[in-house]
Amino acid sequence: MYQQYREGWIEVITGCMFAGKTEELIRRINVLEYAKKKIVVFKPKIDDRYDENDVVSHAGKSVKSYAISKAREIFDYLEEDVEVIAIDEVQFFDDEVVDICDYLADQGKRVMVAGLDMDFRGEPFSIMPRLITIAEFVTKLTAVCMKCGAPATRTQRLVNGQPSHYDDPIVQVGASESYEARCRHCHEVAGKPSEKYCRPIKEGKA
Repeated sequence: MYQQYREGWIEVITGCMFAGKTEELIRRINVLEYAKKKIVVFKPKIDDRYDENDVVSHAGKSVKSYAISKAREIFDYLEEDVEVIAIDEVQFFDDEVVDICDYLADQGKRVMVAGLDMDFRGEPFSIMPRLITIAEFVTKLTAVCMKCGAPATRTQRLVNGQPSHYDDPIVQVGASESYEARCRHCHEVAGKPSEKYCRPIKEGKA
């Protein structure tokens, strides 16, 4: 007889802005609710673009959630029979969110998080590298570059229509009025330190 596998893991949905991360998180939540799973959903209080409490995608789909300021507040809303914990815009939470997700998965909970993998500079965003590393499942979504139409993996921040400066604050909540999806070739950051010179690869002996 086969032994039943143990529940409890972390799923990360990531990518640039406008890639459909929240849309995918909501889709998974809806599927699990249809399966009668008990789910609790969280979002950072700082993200009030579309609603103060609900998680809302750019396309307008939404689910009820708790808006919290610190990751530790998650425990204030967890009942013993909760089976799934979902967190949107997870990159905005403090470092402790990684340990909390890890702990909840160890306790047999399914933890689903969505968040940006890179900031507007094109560099790893906050706690996302750690979360991606410890997760059992990682889904990286792409958007469409708003300049050339290529697959977009980066988030372009704009200030008065111009690329944001490298030294500007990392966290600045906004939507289409200040951000675009861009490919690596169209992504621009004013004042970004020049890349290290890479010598061309020379043909060598086999």
